[in-house]
Amino acid sequence: MDHRLKAGSRTAAIRGGVALFALAAAMATAWAAETPLTGTLKKVKDDGVLVVGFRDASIPFSYYDVNQHPIGYSIDLANLVIDRIRQDTGRADLNVRWIPITSQNRISLLQNGTIDFECTTTTNNESRAKQVDFTNNFFEIGTRLMVKKGSPIRDFTDLKGQTVVVGAGTTSDKIIRSLNADKQMDMNIISAKDHSESFLTLSTGRAKAMMMDDALLAGERAKTKDPAEWVITGTPQSFEAYGCMVRKGDAQLKALMDETIAKLETSGKMSTIYHKWFMSPIPPKGLNLDFPMSDTMKKLFAHPNDKPAA
Repeated sequence: MDHRLKAGSRTAAIRGGVALFALAAAMATAWAAETPLTGTLKKVKDDGVLVVGFRDASIPFSYYDVNQHPIGYSIDLANLVIDRIRQDTGRADLNVRWIPITSQNRISLLQNGTIDFECTTTTNNESRAKQVDFTNNFFEIGTRLMVKKGSPIRDFTDLKGQTVVVGAGTTSDKIIRSLNADKQMDMNIISAKDHSESFLTLSTGRAKAMMMDDALLAGERAKTKDPAEWVITGTPQSFEAYGCMVRKGDAQLKALMDETIAKLETSGKMSTIYHKWFMSPIPPKGLNLDFPMSDTMKKLFAHPNDKPAA
């Protein structure tokens, strides 16, 4: 056979393959466009409004900058999710409203429609999963203590007869109360409304230790006048994972967020965001939390999942 004829056949085959690929891509795009939106995504497309919950004092995850705008590790993630929602709903003009939430009201505000989702510092656990759905996890922590430098309290066994402060409605609150009852430690446990009130209780001497997620303790320490005066200590009482919360059964929004988070984690983008907030100077004081990424975090980023931490 003439070599020109062979070349022509190969070219035709290539062109045919390209054409088939383009047709398949076009059909997939058309199918996606025709798939009816449900839940939050339908509401967003119809109304052009998305309401996002945030914490106003959870350094470095979610807090106000000097201009009272939400910033932080979790906020960077939320903004990337918002970009994807704009894209998938075709609402480039999306009006995003930010509403501050607390440990006590975050689930109820999601359930009653006040907020559409939140990515802050909410532990993904089986109890909460009965009320809401969690996306892929984006952070893992251990629950530990913070004490004043020189304190004799070095671990949870040293809390017998001491006053401890925790955030109301947090997993730490539940853990420390169970420990107190099970071990008969005679602790006086104070439940504070938020992280700032918890640290105020500690710093004024009303409590001798503060229990919280270790990354949040590092954030509270960074806000102080002299971070070296405060020590994070103790054997972790639990290992927990943070996930974004969406309404129960909001399958399309969860799928969108799962995919977005997984791509950020496996691509290395989430590691870059981590370095920005945990290994570099951050607002408002330009302090470096110097909180290296744990092996469990590295494993999470390599294998994204929505399971509660073991």
